[in-house]
Amino acid sequence: MTEQRGGPTDESCVLTEGPWTHRFVGANGSRFHVVEAGTGPMVLFLHGFPEHWWAWHTMLPAIADAGFRAVAVDLRGYGASDKPPRGYDGYTLAADVAGLIRALGERSATVVGAGSGGLIGWTAASFHPTLVRRLVVLGAPHPLRLRAAIFADPRGQFAASTPALKFQLPRYEHVLTRNDAAEVQQMLSRWGGPRWVAGPDFAGYAQRCREAMLIPQAAFCALEGYRWAFRSVLRLHGYRFVRLMQKPLVTPTLQLHGAADVASLPRTAQGSGRYVSAPYEWRLLDGVGHFPHVEADDVVLGEILRWTKS
Repeated sequence: MTEQRGGPTDESCVLTEGPWTHRFVGANGSRFHVVEAGTGPMVLFLHGFPEHWWAWHTMLPAIADAGFRAVAVDLRGYGASDKPPRGYDGYTLAADVAGLIRALGERSATVVGAGSGGLIGWTAASFHPTLVRRLVVLGAPHPLRLRAAIFADPRGQFAASTPALKFQLPRYEHVLTRNDAAEVQQMLSRWGGPRWVAGPDFAGYAQRCREAMLIPQAAFCALEGYRWAFRSVLRLHGYRFVRLMQKPLVTPTLQLHGAADVASLPRTAQGSGRYVSAPYEWRLLDGVGHFPHVEADDVVLGEILRWTKS
């Protein structure tokens, strides 16, 4: 069990009431907490680190009002979803997305992913192209662009990835949850754009992320995906993953990136279009950091609707 000063948080802390419905859905051998609103073609939202489904709480009712079925999920290991000790490799996380689309009764969906959820979105579209109708990626380079930049850009992306390198340390989850997960707020502050961090909504958002990270085992599970990404570099299944990801994407892809993103640098993300053979658009958002979906939610909402309807 994760240790922290204030004691563990119950999963019920993420079951916030609102203009949406909470459900639990079985997919790919695990139980996932999903939050949905509206009817119509499905838009599936994948949060990043150190967030949970609440990352999309302003998007859900707005996307539903526009005539879509908006669904946000707590990814494997986060929030109120199952927290198995394994399954945080790229293959399984992509299969989670595919399984969720099928379990929710859909043949395909527009997938919107932010941060590490964006990396999963890239992978799901690559491995399961018939299920991902359209892709919107926020603050996430293509996984192969990120991998290459960490090695080729030591003063840039490698330095920016230093926090993730610390995640490789054994039991680092205890650092993450110390002092009621104060480190989570510090990460949001470091990676977020200055306008958002200094604004009126930041403290409340950070508090929700801190509470969710204090759910037993959530911190350990959240770090496992990063640990796999680094460990796999030297392993056969990591080599196979790279080979599979080199196949050009056939899913129309919109990539939105904060110009002030210090976690995934814009220059790292900008070359991602080379991996897409379908229609592709890139947009840089001025003054926005690593969390465009909460820093510039109106702009992102408009772009998601434009891309989904086009």
